[in-house]
Amino acid sequence: MSFNIDNFKDIDPGQRILMGPGPSDVPPRVLQAMSSPCIGHLDPTFLFLMNETQQLLRFLFQTENQLTIPVSATGSAGMETCFVNLVEPGDEVVVCVNGVFGTRMCDIVDRIGGKLTRVDAEWGKTINPEDVRNAVKGKNPKVLAVVHAETSTGVCQPLEDLSKIAADSGALFLVDCVTSLGGLNVAIDEMGIDAVYSGTQKCISCPPGLSPISFSARAMEALQKRKTPVLSWYLDMSMVASYWGDDRKYHHTAPINMIYGLREALRIIGEEGLNERFARHLKNHRAFVAGIEAMGLSMLVAEGERLPMLNTVCIPEGADDLAVRKTLLNEFGLEIGGGLGALAGKVWRVGLMGHTSRQRNVLLFLAALETILKAQGVPTNPGALEAVASVYNQP
Repeated sequence: MSFNIDNFKDIDPGQRILMGPGPSDVPPRVLQAMSSPCIGHLDPTFLFLMNETQQLLRFLFQTENQLTIPVSATGSAGMETCFVNLVEPGDEVVVCVNGVFGTRMCDIVDRIGGKLTRVDAEWGKTINPEDVRNAVKGKNPKVLAVVHAETSTGVCQPLEDLSKIAADSGALFLVDCVTSLGGLNVAIDEMGIDAVYSGTQKCISCPPGLSPISFSARAMEALQKRKTPVLSWYLDMSMVASYWGDDRKYHHTAPINMIYGLREALRIIGEEGLNERFARHLKNHRAFVAGIEAMGLSMLVAEGERLPMLNTVCIPEGADDLAVRKTLLNEFGLEIGGGLGALAGKVWRVGLMGHTSRQRNVLLFLAALETILKAQGVPTNPGALEAVASVYNQP
């Protein structure tokens, strides 16, 4: 086999504006922090930075939970971490499903031997709390699980009623906050959430590779009282907690430079302020929707149930889904996502997450989309940018 190292050129993906379902744009400060010298994972300097990262994560999660750490893997590993630590074979688990990621929760429960009860809702709709209340009747669920921000549909699931149902039934309340953390209020102590996981690549605006999690005292008690070992050695929080805790007992080599990046991304969030950050995401979302509707397009999710950071736009009749997304990427440097599962070919998923959630990106996307649709012969109404301006001009 012939081999020429000169065939392997420098990496240069070009400039992109990441407006898909993730990852989001990464601030230069985060990239600069990640380029800092790599040191040992038990170096005193790194141990100090680990402590600071935990403090910053507790600030973001709005919690006092001791076990609040970034799992050394992506958000899907955070999902698996929560389930494999809290569910043993035969445990009853109720999972709310209204999109792809609720379905994945069910898959994990089945794989680890949990006794699954599904509560389904139409994709693009929220879960009805009454359906959940009926599902737990006569059962002894150990875990009630739900996706707060369903990335496949753009639905924001209210948590208050479900949290009460979990508490009344004696279940641990497990929540997927992969897309919502950093863009929506996720006050886990106040909301009664026992186990939560997220990802660094969405509203936190750090590259993908870490999954922030937090376990309440009730969740830690359930972990400690297990009758069987955690099925995953790597994700066993009874061991990982000793590395992130006072013992500093070696478990695995942490991704040093990713922790640098996460710490810097969390500092940026702290500097902006949580309420200010949530308000920014909401205003850019409102402006985006105003522009889309002014063009004559429609949103999949009803007003009041939409995520501010992930917008699902119904593809208008006559538009070529793939051609639109390719043109946005190749000619405008904009990445958006297509539909997943039952929504494939029916919606575009447009992210306004973290560093990407900016007025200029809203305006650029709407102008680019209007240009592409006109070139495809798809009629649009005038006045989109004026509609956007009216939102931004409000106090």
